[in-house]
Amino acid sequence: MIDSSKFTSQARELLGDRGFTCDPDLLDPWLTDWRGRFTGKALGLASPASTKEVSQFIKLCARHGVPIVPQGGNSGMVGGATPDSAGNSVLLSLRRMNTVRSFDVTARQITVDAGLVLQNLHDIVEAEGLRFPLTLGGKGSATIGGLISTNAGGTQVLRHGTMRAQVLGVEAVLADGQIFDSLTPLKKDNRGFDLKQLLIGSEGTLGIVTGATLRLLPAIKDRVVAWIGLPSVHAARALLLKLESAMPEELEGFEVMPAHCLESVLKHLPDARSPLTGAHAWYTLSELVITAGQTEQVREKLEEQLAEELDSGGIEDAVIASNEKQAEDFWLLRDSVAPAEKEIGPAVQHDISVPVDTMPDFIETAGPAVEARFPGTRSVSFGHLGDGNVHFHVLAPQGAVRGEWELNEGKAISSYVYDLTAQWGGSISAEHGIGQMKIGELARLNDPVALHLMRSVKHALDPAGLLNPGKLIAVGGDDLPSAL
Repeated sequence: MIDSSKFTSQARELLGDRGFTCDPDLLDPWLTDWRGRFTGKALGLASPASTKEVSQFIKLCARHGVPIVPQGGNSGMVGGATPDSAGNSVLLSLRRMNTVRSFDVTARQITVDAGLVLQNLHDIVEAEGLRFPLTLGGKGSATIGGLISTNAGGTQVLRHGTMRAQVLGVEAVLADGQIFDSLTPLKKDNRGFDLKQLLIGSEGTLGIVTGATLRLLPAIKDRVVAWIGLPSVHAARALLLKLESAMPEELEGFEVMPAHCLESVLKHLPDARSPLTGAHAWYTLSELVITAGQTEQVREKLEEQLAEELDSGGIEDAVIASNEKQAEDFWLLRDSVAPAEKEIGPAVQHDISVPVDTMPDFIETAGPAVEARFPGTRSVSFGHLGDGNVHFHVLAPQGAVRGEWELNEGKAISSYVYDLTAQWGGSISAEHGIGQMKIGELARLNDPVALHLMRSVKHALDPAGLLNPGKLIAVGGDDLPSAL
């Protein structure tokens, strides 16, 4: 039994009034996830100012048996940073840990605290003529620790990979308070397991990431951004292959969305307008970046490619941004899809992936299948065509009550979508993680041998199950299921 009064008193003594609070008004904004699906309770909110304080606080939690729910920018999509309703856990925020520890411009490496916000990292490195090659719609709130813990993706995965590919070193505090320090990057290191890779994507269930060394790239000299209208998602895939072949060093982003998404965004953003005069079934947003060489040469090459596609009927219309402001306006349309769809009404969202070459077939097959099985619903798919990541949304029938519909028919729809995803050889989580939303589906659909290995690792590193319980993998004490 947790002595909450004694624990909170000792936590406040350890971290100070700024580092620990039980104030309901300060806690409340962090008890509900971004989508509003999960709301929990907590004993308090801890905000350590250093890795040493994180270590001391976790040791305190271990002594009292208090579960820890780590939280970055609270912008996750699967309830991975939200406590349960029991009220016996504590929120752990690293937002006070937001400094740059070291910055080697020549080596193109930076070591930062886990609480640094992604947008701030972008600004810091861009001032030195470099860039961090990962961005996403929530860059103004997402923290580096959260991005590492969920192995975030974003719009540049096509060329640069997920967060895992950007991390050269990690510092983390383990469940017993020990500090794992693997911040120094080595090109070659054959001393057994690459332990930092266990922590990346583990959603705070194996350790609390407190710092990271990240790789950087030369800053973009310029970019060429095009908004393109197409007759089908298959036409978008064909265009992607041609651009990858013609300009493999420049193509960095290739996003697709159906007409419904653009219409939703235009309603959501009253000052926005469609880049094209006509309506099209599908749209792509393509970005080519220039770090060296001539922008006009890249622009002319893209114009030639698009002209050929117009002549052949592969695309229906296109516009290339004439300046940076217009390029940002194009990206704003893409980045606003999720909040625009959220505003429409009840829906269930699925962050899934399938083999890249089958993504168009999956979209055209799975969407009608869902609509036929659940009459009155509407399927909307958009995402990163170059990496197989489908954001597969299912909108509720008219008259559905928000909250009730998601908990009833919405759950059945999600199970069906995940069944379809598994049949296509895909993953039920492409970039948002498992959290608490998908923990049951992971147990139902994932390879039992893989599940056993994950549970074994969790049991070894956190035998008491105090780190982010009820997320991703739940194992405590001697509860270690067999793989058979």
